[in-house]
Amino acid sequence: MEEGGEHTSLLVKDDASCHREEPQNLLEANQGSQPKSKLSGWRAPALILGLECLESMAFNGIATNLVVYIRSVLHGGIASSASTVSLWYGTSFFVPILGAAVADTYLGNYKTILISLIMYLLGMVLITVATFMPSTSVICDMSSCLSSDGTQNLIFFVGLYLTAVGCGGVRSALLPFGANQFSNEHSLDVKKRRIFFSLFYICVIFGVITSGTIIVWVQENVSWAIGYGIATTCIGLALIGFLVGTPIFRQDEPCGSPVKSIFQVIVASFRNISLEVPADSSLLYEVRSNHTQRAKLAHSDDFRFLDKAAVIFDPSLASGSCRSSWSLCTVTEVEELKILIRLLPIWVTGILFGAAISQMHTTFIQQGTVMNTKIGSLSIPPASLYSFEVICVTLWVLFVNKVVVPATRTYFANGAELTQLQRIGIGRFLMIFAMAMAALLETKRLQSVQEGEPLSIVWQLPQYFVIAGAECFAIITQLEFFHGQAPDSMKSMLTAFALLTTALGNYLSSAIITFIAGVTKIWQSPGWIPDDLNRGHLDYYYWCLTALTMANFVVYLYFASKYKLKKVVIS
Repeated sequence: MEEGGEHTSLLVKDDASCHREEPQNLLEANQGSQPKSKLSGWRAPALILGLECLESMAFNGIATNLVVYIRSVLHGGIASSASTVSLWYGTSFFVPILGAAVADTYLGNYKTILISLIMYLLGMVLITVATFMPSTSVICDMSSCLSSDGTQNLIFFVGLYLTAVGCGGVRSALLPFGANQFSNEHSLDVKKRRIFFSLFYICVIFGVITSGTIIVWVQENVSWAIGYGIATTCIGLALIGFLVGTPIFRQDEPCGSPVKSIFQVIVASFRNISLEVPADSSLLYEVRSNHTQRAKLAHSDDFRFLDKAAVIFDPSLASGSCRSSWSLCTVTEVEELKILIRLLPIWVTGILFGAAISQMHTTFIQQGTVMNTKIGSLSIPPASLYSFEVICVTLWVLFVNKVVVPATRTYFANGAELTQLQRIGIGRFLMIFAMAMAALLETKRLQSVQEGEPLSIVWQLPQYFVIAGAECFAIITQLEFFHGQAPDSMKSMLTAFALLTTALGNYLSSAIITFIAGVTKIWQSPGWIPDDLNRGHLDYYYWCLTALTMANFVVYLYFASKYKLKKVVIS
């Protein structure tokens, strides 16, 4: 067994982490002596992908038009409607952290998904019932309206937050549950898992497009009740499909509280601060039994202070009898905390990446509204270009799996592929180009306005295409990387944290644009981002984002090059 973890590299071809199909799960010991598990099929993962399509359609069927419903039907004020939707969105994005903790500690992924789907369906039913109730006709001004029927409001908002909790539980557990349907002992299963992560992400954005077209159209042109009824039907079908698929699902038991284990290592490290860490790591404490659920992790040489938690200060404790976990921890427990510390800077760089990618839903659309949206006799809504980006993500996934992966196998003499950290790095790098392209386009657009010939919205397509590539390389691979590196007791939690970078990125983007707009308006009115973009300099804002994403890429390179991969000990 090797004493320390291996450094990954973004540049060196013969990186040891590239030598396996699943480079982020290095298995020590002779695998030839291990009994072969049955090769996983696609039945269970395919069913889970279908469930995600239905869940995404249901969630976005509510979210896309929620502010319109609250304003027009429940007669909420303009400011209060926006605030209500923001609060609900925030709840739905942060509940997965709690759901993941519950799944990892107490219930496991299967039970968490089942309970969450039931809550999800109950919430959707209440929302649909509320929309069938006749709304009160009231007079509104520009800021507020008289209250509508209290019973309708109560039913709707109880259902809305039940849906947020149920959705959060499903988000926290469904992706790791699907990934766990594949075995770590077969290289073919590792390849299938990579494809699964890509397909899962495509299912998410497929639901966004479907709900944003079909369900929203029904809500606005036929009936709110029928529109929400379609979304409710999606969750009902998802619950039925999940129950039907129970016999074919591979279920893992929870491994105990990860948060408690983290604090135990920290406390034990400080309680043993006066002890010296032995040079031979085999002298550190580890459970010798092979009957524990948690996989054992190999010792690594960084963060040596935490190793004090595993120093055996009383030989009688080596047998494990009467051991207090607040005074003596196993090497595996110490290594789990080290993994979290190593992942933290990688995770933080994902937040700024998320802030850049969120421009698709904000400033890109605003940029498109002041361009020539006519293509022949057709008028192209700027927001519809997001559908083009979704198609591009699918094309990028196919390109990576069918072209890039075989090409790297041919190029590298040992048949290695790009590591997950390398792929994430490519995504971070592509984002720099996307922001620079948006800045150059805006400069060109401002020139065209002065010349009296508005630029065609078609010129936005290249930046959407590059962002799709960044999304394919970075976000999809980040989910796979965090799941693979996560200790057994934290897989759901770390997968939820990987998804959280998108939400935090949106908040960061809002803060950045608010700051820049405010500061530049003080410097010189009307500032870089005024209501009339033809009088501003949105291109300067994009150049700022280009600089930030470049700095973010450099920081990522540093920490990724220092990252030590998780090493699992197989006895």
